[in-house]
Parts: sequence; C-alpha cells; structure tokens
Amino acid sequence: MDHAQEAVDLLAEGYSCSQSVFSVYAKEYGLDPALARKISTGFGGGIGRTGNMCGAVSGAILVLGLANGMNSLQEPEWREKSYSLDKEFIEKFISRFGSIQCPDLLGYNMAIPEELAESKRVGAAKKVCPELVRGAAEILDEMLKK
Repeated sequence: MDHAQEAVDLLAEGYSCSQSVFSVYAKEYGLDPALARKISTGFGGGIGRTGNMCGAVSGAILVLGLANGMNSLQEPEWREKSYSLDKEFIEKFISRFGSIQCPDLLGYNMAIPEELAESKRVGAAKKVCPELVRGAAEILDEMLKK
C-alpha cells in the first residue's frame, strides 16, 4: 500500500491528521509507528485544537526531521537542510491547498467551541482532511525521492 492511502486509512480509523501522516513513514526511519502516533498526538486540530498549523503539515515536518534532521551539534549543516526542506514542503502544500492553517482549510476555527461544534455537526474534517492527508503524503513522497 502506498503512503498516501495508508495515511488516509489511518485517518478514517480515527487517528488525527498528524498521527496519520507521521506514523506511516516512521518505521522506514527506525521509529515504531505506535510511538510515532503517540509523539504526534498533540499536533492534531492545528496543534492541540488551537486552529494553527494543519496536522498533516506538522506530521510531514516530523517525517522530514526523521529523514534529514540534525543529530548533534557537530552537524549544523543538517539543521539548515532540514529548515530548507520544511520550507519547501510548506510552499508546495500552500500551492496545492492555499494555506497551512486549519481554519482556512476547514472553514472553521477549532479553537472556538461554537465553530468546533458546527464543524463536527457538518462533518467538515471528514470531508476536507482526507485530501489534506493524501496531499501531504504525496508531497512527502515526491520530496523524499530526491
């Protein structure tokens, strides 16, 4: 199964966008997928349901860190490489979806209780998030092939 479909399937099971994206890549980089889901739990809902950065984006940035992150202070060039890749991912995601902010993507601000309730009533996340998760994984796949 490809990363994008596997991530969408995890989302459908009930995992957050960040958990879905991060955990499908984890094993390839030496991290247990269950631990990856635990690490990325707080990034859901735009980071702790604050309506900030989309969880699919934060999950992808965690993957980029696993693949290209700095291991020690003796490797400062890896920090710059990681930041450059994060920026590239964000630019590609914005180009495809228009924003990295949950309220812009969902049309509801999850940090506002009334908007959260309305978004749940209309199923906004179930309608929008699968495509965001799929897109994040597709962008990651493209970038990690380089």
